[in-house]
Amino acid sequence: MTHILVVNSGSSSFKYQFIDIESEHTLASGLVERIGQPAGHTRHTDAAGETHERDLPIADHTAGFQVMLDAFEQYGPSLAQHPPLAVGHRVVHGGKRFFEPTIVTPLVEINIEDLSELAPLHNPGALQGIRAAEKAFPKIPHVAVFDTAFHQTLPSAAYTYAIDPALAERYRIRRYGFHGTSHKFVSEAAARFLQRPLGELNQIVLHLGNGASVCAVRAGESVDTSMGMTPLEGLVMGTRSGDIDPAVLLHLQRRTGASSDDLDEMFNKHSGMLGMTGNLDMRDVHAAAESGDEGARLALDVYAHRLKHYIGAYLAELGRVDVISFTAGVGENAAFVREAALEGLEELGIRLDPERNGARSREARRISTDDSRIAVLVIPTNEELEIARQTFEVSQAAAE
Repeated sequence: MTHILVVNSGSSSFKYQFIDIESEHTLASGLVERIGQPAGHTRHTDAAGETHERDLPIADHTAGFQVMLDAFEQYGPSLAQHPPLAVGHRVVHGGKRFFEPTIVTPLVEINIEDLSELAPLHNPGALQGIRAAEKAFPKIPHVAVFDTAFHQTLPSAAYTYAIDPALAERYRIRRYGFHGTSHKFVSEAAARFLQRPLGELNQIVLHLGNGASVCAVRAGESVDTSMGMTPLEGLVMGTRSGDIDPAVLLHLQRRTGASSDDLDEMFNKHSGMLGMTGNLDMRDVHAAAESGDEGARLALDVYAHRLKHYIGAYLAELGRVDVISFTAGVGENAAFVREAALEGLEELGIRLDPERNGARSREARRISTDDSRIAVLVIPTNEELEIARQTFEVSQAAAE
């Protein structure tokens, strides 16, 4: 058996992929959403690429997993003929307790629940998915793969905030970082693309999607990253403000009477590109800017300024950078973002090739000139495959 089921579960939905770890091909994928609502929705894509959708009530995650099993049974591939070796679960927050993929046990579940304080929008849903999956697949290992784990190699100077250490320890305040599975996958894929040993490379990886983060990677290990205790810190994102003076929150609280929950909602869900332009899609913001919308142009300038800020910071921190990689929805597809982020950095050894940058492709590719001292790449991320790889390794080790 070389098949791994990967599950990414939220509070009212979960996505899944069924991966043949030997060929690294996805055999099926799907989505179960609107769990607990009057009308649920499911989508299952089989090995032939055919998509099958249903609308039906889905009471909870356990019912959702049964709907998923029914889809496998009806549309394939058959889990009876191709049983999964293990189930890999994406868990956003592992705190400082989990620094590697971990076989799920009752104690691990207790710890994931305890860490929900640090990720109240994510960990509870992941735990619901784990418990439902354990009921559906009670005889195989379940592995938790944590978004924060890759960043456990951060040096103390990078993860420590300048506050009272006793207060920080008591309330678990430190930089944790996120998108770890993507940063790990992309940094390793970049080394393979360049045909160079991972241990020789200093890299900057920019994961730019609706959520966005930058990671400085030295010899395959994360040494700094833009997201902090929560995913709010760092880059401008789809709906998150990224870096902001903490006193802004206090000022708004005093002047508007906003509660902490109001501010949480404002800076996580109604800021970023959406807050500045009223639009979440980077393509639409760019089109508006091109047609003369000054607000959209300013938003793009703010977005690029923040990217350049972090690239410069990590160039200085790493001392020598061999490769810069762009990934995720915006990073892989928005040539204008890549151009804006690197414009003016030629004296630092970064020379973008406009024709290569403008060419569209779903493959890993170089977009810098041949004489650029720092290679600039576009590397499509695959977090599900990375979770499957880690799940396979851990489950195999546990079986030995």
